[in-house]
Amino acid sequence: MILGDLGAEVIKVERPDTGDDTRSWGPPFCGTESAYFLSVNRNKKSIAVNLKDPNGAKIIKQLAEKSDVLVENYLPGKLDEMGLGYHHLKDSSPHLIYCSVTGYGSDGPYAKRAGYDVIAAAMGGLLHITGPEDGDPVRVGVAMTDLATGLMAHGAIMAALLQRHRTGTGQHIDCNLLSTQVACISHIAANYLMAGQEARRWGTGHESIVPYQAFKTSDGHLIVGAGNNNLFKTLCKVLELDHLADDPLYTSNQLRVENRKQLIATLAERFSEKTTDEWFAAFEGSGFPYGPINNMEQVFSNPQVLHNKMILEMDHPGAGTVRVPGPAVKYTGSERETHLPPPTLGQHTAEVLGNLLQYTEKEMQDLSKIGAIRIQDS
Repeated sequence: MILGDLGAEVIKVERPDTGDDTRSWGPPFCGTESAYFLSVNRNKKSIAVNLKDPNGAKIIKQLAEKSDVLVENYLPGKLDEMGLGYHHLKDSSPHLIYCSVTGYGSDGPYAKRAGYDVIAAAMGGLLHITGPEDGDPVRVGVAMTDLATGLMAHGAIMAALLQRHRTGTGQHIDCNLLSTQVACISHIAANYLMAGQEARRWGTGHESIVPYQAFKTSDGHLIVGAGNNNLFKTLCKVLELDHLADDPLYTSNQLRVENRKQLIATLAERFSEKTTDEWFAAFEGSGFPYGPINNMEQVFSNPQVLHNKMILEMDHPGAGTVRVPGPAVKYTGSERETHLPPPTLGQHTAEVLGNLLQYTEKEMQDLSKIGAIRIQDS
């Protein structure tokens, strides 16, 4: 989707019978499509092709010859069985950048296992460090491992395109959920690998920075982060607890981490004495990092979110006006002005086969009759 936002023509290949699984991941539904599917499929054209039919596999080979990039997320070996693996396509399409996105990698002891975001997040340590300090592991509310793997794949594809510009040849890219998650554990992993320190859950708190967490106010919550000594002094000043800044127990971050329990208790008591809005007013203009814990209504009415134009509206043929989070990155002089709405199943089969691959109407009708493709009724 990010590549589509950047202007790439993206052709999404789906099963003719049910299409992408996420089309049914609801409620909520908008028309016949799930909000989930609509949220991550803008700027894509949908063609419905049965890859298990030799005629369908032939279409993919023909598309590979005319495409810059192929992205697939099958279990390792499945596309090889259909004659569509990288080694099958690179001879006829040496320019092709072939990006595989799998659960655990293209080889190794877990390569043949099915993988979902939450499984990789659990295996990669994210669930172990997420949740209440004295509670059970908690799944992150959004599929962050999936999203991070998509970002990894996007960056890898862009780098491979630059490499091809220099060499004229494509390559195979191997992205997987587990490796992405392990890489994203970052300093928590380093704490273990270099210091032998096992990770634990800290709720909204931070293992190595104090204070850096949410606090209850008299009517809600707010979150603060004191990443250095000067910010801690500012926090103490705003809270009218200036004596804490000079307390020998708290004069460095290391000391604040070591004496976390008593410091957090003191701060929590002070934060509970005023409303969230009263604290926001006190922090405004201080230069100290603070913020609310917003629900979705508050997120999409936030003045900065609105200023950043983070709500994207598109007209969908079956769902009406679709509103989704827009692209996070803005560019000077190259902003995409219009976006294709998420496609209906097989919406572009005839267009792609006819215009790009030069199939005749009769050829497409014949393929449709035998179930090799699905053509959307006009």
